[in-house]
Amino acid sequence: MRDQRKSRIAKNLFSAITIFLSIGILTFFLVTEDGMKNMGHILAELKPVWLMWILVGALAGWLLEGYVLHLFCRHLDKSWTFGRSFYIGMVEIFYSALTPFGMGEPMEVYSMTKLGMETGAATSIVAVKSLVHHGVTFVYSFVLVAFELNYFQTRVSNFSIIAVFGLITNSIFIIFVLMFMMNERLTDAILQAIVRFMNKIKLNKLSQKFYQQVHGQLLVFHDSSKIIGSSFLLYLTAILLTLVQITIASLISYFVYRSFNLKGESVFTMVAADTFVTMAASFIPLPGSSGGAEGGFYLFFREFFGAYIIPGITLWRFSTYYINILLGSVIVYFGGKRYQLK
Repeated sequence: MRDQRKSRIAKNLFSAITIFLSIGILTFFLVTEDGMKNMGHILAELKPVWLMWILVGALAGWLLEGYVLHLFCRHLDKSWTFGRSFYIGMVEIFYSALTPFGMGEPMEVYSMTKLGMETGAATSIVAVKSLVHHGVTFVYSFVLVAFELNYFQTRVSNFSIIAVFGLITNSIFIIFVLMFMMNERLTDAILQAIVRFMNKIKLNKLSQKFYQQVHGQLLVFHDSSKIIGSSFLLYLTAILLTLVQITIASLISYFVYRSFNLKGESVFTMVAADTFVTMAASFIPLPGSSGGAEGGFYLFFREFFGAYIIPGITLWRFSTYYINILLGSVIVYFGGKRYQLK
């Protein structure tokens, strides 16, 4: 009982630290370039209609996140409901915003198993969905930027460094997930290496139980991945819906721009910039890519926002990150109650 209490305190303390860290980074932006002085005056002039579009964009992104997940879940389990998929999708969004190193996806797997899905099947679904999302984001961002390459090369400092970083990190992730899904020998070799390490530190009995349990789940994982991988229509639908999801998410930066009553800039250029910033910052090992997201937005959008860049970062960050924590926590809490997670 005492250990459980300590574990809860540690989790809550860590969550609080990560939130304050992100708020601290945003505060740094606010206190530079007289951002705080002008904030109250600027926020009072925001256009309500564009704030409404920001909210619509955020809600649409959540629904599409849940629906793409639902496509894969229903492919393996016909009894799976959209309500469950939406809840699991919000678990990923919430914990990705709250924790570093992309812990949203492991929490997805954990929550899906709590709802009755086998660990191997849950892992394969999350892996495939993640692969689709990162792959579409990766290709889409570079295609969009290619059309505006001259603009970004001349207007964005260190653009080449950012592009190379995004290219390398996303390529490594996509290759790793593909190898893990398609190569049973590789995954078993990794498992065997873990077992050998456990044996070296005198955990022989535990290592055998570990191998039997995990090996069985890996077989389910590969079988599930093969079933999912055999459906071209499923992948095509998921890719197209993910493309819509990413576009809507990228339009939020344009809605933020218009909410300050700013006009004249190309929607296409802003969508390209937002998609690229999201792609490049996705592997920053801090909650919600804190620091990288704000810095990327500043570099790519200061030409658009001009004197409004600091308030723009603040509203954009709230619309794409803090709202995921505030409303996400409510949905995750009541979703857990609804499905009686223990």
